[in-house]
Amino acid sequence: MEPGYQAIRESAAYLDFSTRGRIFVTGEDRVRLLHAMTTNHIQQLQPGQGCYAFFLNAQGRIVADVNVFVLPDRLLLDVEPELREKVYQHLDKFIIADDATLEDVSGSLISFGCEGPKAEEALLAMGAPIPESPYSHVDWMGGIVARVTATGAPGFRIFAPEAPKIALDLAGADSVRVVRLEHAKPRYGEDIFDTTLPQETQQSHALHFSKGCYIGQEIVERIRSRGHINRMLVGLRIDTDAPPAGGTKLSATDGAEVGEITSAAFSPALGKVVALGYVRAQFGAPGTELTAGGARAVTAAVAGSREAAPAPTAGC
Repeated sequence: MEPGYQAIRESAAYLDFSTRGRIFVTGEDRVRLLHAMTTNHIQQLQPGQGCYAFFLNAQGRIVADVNVFVLPDRLLLDVEPELREKVYQHLDKFIIADDATLEDVSGSLISFGCEGPKAEEALLAMGAPIPESPYSHVDWMGGIVARVTATGAPGFRIFAPEAPKIALDLAGADSVRVVRLEHAKPRYGEDIFDTTLPQETQQSHALHFSKGCYIGQEIVERIRSRGHINRMLVGLRIDTDAPPAGGTKLSATDGAEVGEITSAAFSPALGKVVALGYVRAQFGAPGTELTAGGARAVTAAVAGSREAAPAPTAGC
């Protein structure tokens, strides 16, 4: 693997996010609009704060995921490259009488990351301030530094008009993907799809259960009230050096098919394949033994999951 792989695992690496989508939302109704269209509580956020959220359709399926950062006079939406146009069009469709304006600034506002166990030290060496809590951000270089990670390792994302000089190894897309799977952190388009229900992803930090109405909320509440999902996303450690293709079936020890892999890669550090996949809920507990393509696989917790039961959702 390239030097960037070891850097993310052991020190700090530079991550290029130039292809990601960046959208400003301005206007007096910007907060109300995003609050009514996402799964998280946008209205309670103050400037300097942010969150991770889903956009859903009326059937409760995930249209897109987004990092939302609240600036004093606008919201900054940070999305996967493949979702840039999709999110813009999805929001634009619902702006009717609202005082809200969208501006795609992907070409003028750069974005890069610094991730790894020594990412904070690396930022301080560049003279950058350090935001304290997840998704919080502070002003720097005419932009912001946000505490958010793409790989699951400790990390920060910088949004600015231009990049500073950075004396760090660049972690390429392959390295970022391997470390992301080592941390069992899902990515929209690989592990989360427009057929996925929010609770299936185990990304509980994307959901707020007492914010009131939003698109798809009735389905989310129905699943919460029943206290049950049929399948769930899990991390996997597979005893092979050959990553199975997406769609490879997962089986229980008795041979019964219980799920399938979404993404996989070989981990040089672990000496085995790391993967994500969906399994029947009864096989989702960490440490459950399965098989994938004839190889032994063991489930692991997904980054972002938590065991706390959500509070009831406020009714519409």
